[in-house]
Amino acid sequence: MLFNSLTFVVFYVIVTTLYWSFRGWELRKNLLVVASYIFYGAWNPPFAALLFSTTAMDFWLGRKIGKSQTHSAKKRWLVASVCMNLSMLGFFKYGNFLLLNFQWLLARVGIIYQPPHLDILLPVGISFYTFHSLSYTLDIYRGVLQPTRSLRDFILAVSFFPQLVAGPIVRAGDFLPQLHHPPRLKTNQFFWGLALMTLGLFEKIVLADTLLAGPADRIFGYPGPLVALDSWAGVLAFAGQIFFDFAGYSITAIGAALTLGFHLKDNFRFPYAAIGFSDFWRRWHISLSTFLRDYLYIPLGGNQVRPFRMAINLVIVMFLGGLWHGAAWTFVVWGLLHGSYLVIERVIRIFFENKTWAGRPITRVVAGFATYGAVCIAWVFFRASDFTVASRMLTGMFGGHPNGDMILTTRELLQIGLVTAGVISMHWAMREESFETAVIRMPAWAITAIGSVMAFAIIFTQGTSNAFIYFQF
Repeated sequence: MLFNSLTFVVFYVIVTTLYWSFRGWELRKNLLVVASYIFYGAWNPPFAALLFSTTAMDFWLGRKIGKSQTHSAKKRWLVASVCMNLSMLGFFKYGNFLLLNFQWLLARVGIIYQPPHLDILLPVGISFYTFHSLSYTLDIYRGVLQPTRSLRDFILAVSFFPQLVAGPIVRAGDFLPQLHHPPRLKTNQFFWGLALMTLGLFEKIVLADTLLAGPADRIFGYPGPLVALDSWAGVLAFAGQIFFDFAGYSITAIGAALTLGFHLKDNFRFPYAAIGFSDFWRRWHISLSTFLRDYLYIPLGGNQVRPFRMAINLVIVMFLGGLWHGAAWTFVVWGLLHGSYLVIERVIRIFFENKTWAGRPITRVVAGFATYGAVCIAWVFFRASDFTVASRMLTGMFGGHPNGDMILTTRELLQIGLVTAGVISMHWAMREESFETAVIRMPAWAITAIGSVMAFAIIFTQGTSNAFIYFQF
């Protein structure tokens, strides 16, 4: 069930109406559990059983960790939870990938092996709900969360339908406390949630799908050589597409949750105005970057180790972050590139951070656009289906095909340029403040006019209901 579909609109209206019509808080929570499993089961009903089984197991393991009297016992139960979650994720997401690479390794030493083809269907959103559930046992082990007594509440925390399949990654410790007391229907909050849903769907349907997806797909899918202009235009189109697609989903999810009285944390904070790569990851997919920071980078030593070890830790974390996104070596290279960017940034800061010119506005702007350019280069590997496509794109971008083919029309080039300039300008204008603060400063008539234009554009351009990019992760 896609947010950008009529089916979801009907589903959402029914669920929201029933939710606020019920007086009992327990009845409301039961409704949300049923609705969340209907929402998820609409893709493939058997996977709802998988979701329930892993959730129930983590609930039981969380109680075991909480009741354990010794550190070693707590650690054993935590290891069981980590192994259970990662093995399920590994089988469904990386099973065929591991088999193919094992076959390749054997072929290098002269052994011909034909593995059976595992017709594994990837459960939608498994990377997200695995982390939702795993955060529960990890936080109990860390001593920052007490086990909940209610299986139903934990099931709801993991499966809450707005954030279930594509984030934000909501930690149990952030969501479970919101289930202790029933929220009240607040008119301003409800309409703010609807406004966020409108903005999110506008970003997805109008900007990502209608204006940017077509040119990006054509460029990355073109088999011949490309001129630099088309190559860069295709990459810029994808950079905008993936932001508007993923941020659009996150904003829609946050808005939907808000109309039901729940608060989810922001997942994006104007990332294309980042100055440096540490800043980029404080602004892009914040729920994933903080998850990796708290549960992986800091346990590895964080910034409290020697510089060389810290650099290795950064590369390890970003390598795993890349692999989290997909079972392909292109995602691994994307993660390693960002790991390398972070290491290079640390080295540059050591030598130049205290220079007087380092804090000047022009230096910050240059650093910001250099960050954006490097991020776009990394997006090539994220989007490319294989290294042949990535190599062709990079060759075109850096002048390797002066006589290559031009396939984008003038209108498409203008459309990509205007959207790219618009998003970068907006991010730079708002990089130091929140979206909510900016909206509060606007007059009511302007908010109404902008909202009406976005709603009209959504209705006018609504077409095939393309799936969100992050559904594949």
